[in-house]
Amino acid sequence: MNYVLRRFGHAVLLLIGVSILSFLFSSLAPGNYFDEMRLSAQISQETVSALRTHYNLDRPLAWRYAHWLGSVARGDLGFSFAYNMPTAPLLWSRARNTLVLMVPATLIAWLLALPIGIWSAERRGKLPDVTVTLVSAALLVIPDLLLALGLLLVAVRTHIFPTGGMVSVGYRDLSWGRRLQDVVLHMALPVTVLVLSSLPTLVRHIRAAVADELETGFLRAARAHGIPRRMRLYRYALRAAANPLIALFGFSLGTLLSGSLMLEVVMSWPGLGPLLLEAILARDVYLVIGGVLLSTVFLVSGNLLADVLLYWADPRIRAERGPA
Repeated sequence: MNYVLRRFGHAVLLLIGVSILSFLFSSLAPGNYFDEMRLSAQISQETVSALRTHYNLDRPLAWRYAHWLGSVARGDLGFSFAYNMPTAPLLWSRARNTLVLMVPATLIAWLLALPIGIWSAERRGKLPDVTVTLVSAALLVIPDLLLALGLLLVAVRTHIFPTGGMVSVGYRDLSWGRRLQDVVLHMALPVTVLVLSSLPTLVRHIRAAVADELETGFLRAARAHGIPRRMRLYRYALRAAANPLIALFGFSLGTLLSGSLMLEVVMSWPGLGPLLLEAILARDVYLVIGGVLLSTVFLVSGNLLADVLLYWADPRIRAERGPA
């Protein structure tokens, strides 16, 4: 349990570091939300200065950071100038939509990558393995943006899938089953892009990890003793390769998150991506900091989940007593 507590402590320190750097970079960036008001002849300089004072933008950076930490403790995560409300409700609603993409994409990618990677590792050097390697290499060189635009073009030409958004017009008037079908249809293209963008990396790592274990002495002995192929692959080889694959699982969540933020903008999915872009363009500083921090929470949570799975899967970690 000390292992998990240490990892949790590292995660908290990382979040604090990200918040400090976010505030530092926001203070170094030129301009703020109220600067555009100075260009309007209908708004006086005294009004702009009063607004800056009202929202504490004229205070020192350390004071504003301490004040923001107080809002975090209250669950507000700061105040959005553009929406004139606390940022937390805005972020949580958009984060839920991002998770609607990330969770299915992660599950589908791993459900496809595990059997493909194991199948390729068992046939290393043969035609099936070469085919998987070539297809993976081809998918790796295709930019995610190009892949998304290509699927959008197919959707426009075929009219099978929606070309943007999360739900259709009149969604609230549909039955429960039709609502679910409508959301799934809107999810199809972005989830496909996320799966295809992450699948080659997962397959390559799984293939390499399992192929290395297949050459170890205990699996050669298992083959010599006539243990069935499926048992050798899924009970022994996969279990022996579990540690690097569990670490890869946590890393894959971070890559999927970074890919989903860009994809949401391209495909008009109402997630964290478009909200962050709007906040950056509007210089809505606390909304930007809250979005960056929430994205970091997703990334840290994925790695923390991988650490917990490692703790559960590897008895050597559970038995350790010294420092990490």
